Amino acid sequence: MLRYWTAGESHGKAIVALVEGFPAGLQVRTEPIDAELRRRQGGYGRGARQRIETDHVEILTGLWRGRTIGSPITLVVYNKDVRLDQLEDLHSPRPGHGDLSGAMKYLSPIRGILERASARETVARVAVGALAKQLLEVFGIQALGYVVQVGPIRYPEAQGTLEALRQRRDASLLYSLHPDQDAPVQELIDQCRREGDSLGGVVEVRVEGVPFGLGSHAQWDRKLDGQLAQAVISIQAVKGVEIGLGFEAARRRGSQVHDPIHYDPSLADTVCLGFVRPTNNAGGLEAGMTNAQPIVLRAAFKPISTLARPLASVNLQTRQPQPASYERSDVCAIAAASVIVENVVAFELARALVDKFGGDSVAEMQARWTLFHQMAGQLGRPAP
Repeated sequence: MLRYWTAGESHGKAIVALVEGFPAGLQVRTEPIDAELRRRQGGYGRGARQRIETDHVEILTGLWRGRTIGSPITLVVYNKDVRLDQLEDLHSPRPGHGDLSGAMKYLSPIRGILERASARETVARVAVGALAKQLLEVFGIQALGYVVQVGPIRYPEAQGTLEALRQRRDASLLYSLHPDQDAPVQELIDQCRREGDSLGGVVEVRVEGVPFGLGSHAQWDRKLDGQLAQAVISIQAVKGVEIGLGFEAARRRGSQVHDPIHYDPSLADTVCLGFVRPTNNAGGLEAGMTNAQPIVLRAAFKPISTLARPLASVNLQTRQPQPASYERSDVCAIAAASVIVENVVAFELARALVDKFGGDSVAEMQARWTLFHQMAGQLGRPAP
């Protein structure tokens, strides 16, 4: 089973991830991981912390001559802003954060909660997702995350190949697919900055090259849509996840929702095995399993909780009214959020891939991948 844990505090020495169950035999490159870490630090609306850190991954264990050996992999990103023991505690919890609930649960100072609850932890999730992408690449699976809405401003849908969309995304300061329409969003972010407020938004991830049969219908906790939703909604500030049409499906009739099935023999040698759909309202998942159509998932991020113009709160020592404490923060981190969701989704798909095709070695997975597609391609056909 492919899985990971993270450790570290926002202003501690490092953010660490331990990855277990990664198959042997993959040549790992740190450059693509660092590239994703840089993207996570970018995007219009980020705060001063991103000018301090220069995130770079080091791989401490699990490789021999740059190749995975099947043992646990340790990824570490060292912090530059290391001052945890010098920081004072906060006395008035910030609405929207875990300050009050965490302090009550652990009988702890707020500082002890916020340092771990901080979105700085997502450095580890991006790193493990970027590692997982290198496994997905072997099987032709690619993921792309981008921003589709910031506050009330929604970007129009975009068409094109994944590579064309990637180029458009990379040309945008907001990581949208419409860099020519970013200006009003930047103005809105600037307005919120002046007013001491913050903004959220919606990101979308599209994954192509996905085969039939990742996930399972057989048990509730093996359904891939459930695993994806759980992983994504665990990201800091996510308040909603939808797949395919999502909530829109509830407003339509069945004939307008479900994706008809056709057969195109010219595509029989691709991952869809010739079975094609004119629509993809299911978002690539039916009954907890992939159906060889692109996976499409969206996540809704609430506005950042720390406000330069604080909301009302209560001093925990005196129990008297007091404005919420302030910690250095972003105004809008939705661009970075798209990077995080993209990599979290990538890891979950790598996990499902290992579960389906075996995880001891990449070579064994490739052999099973080939055998599965040969067998599935003949399913239902009369024996020769």
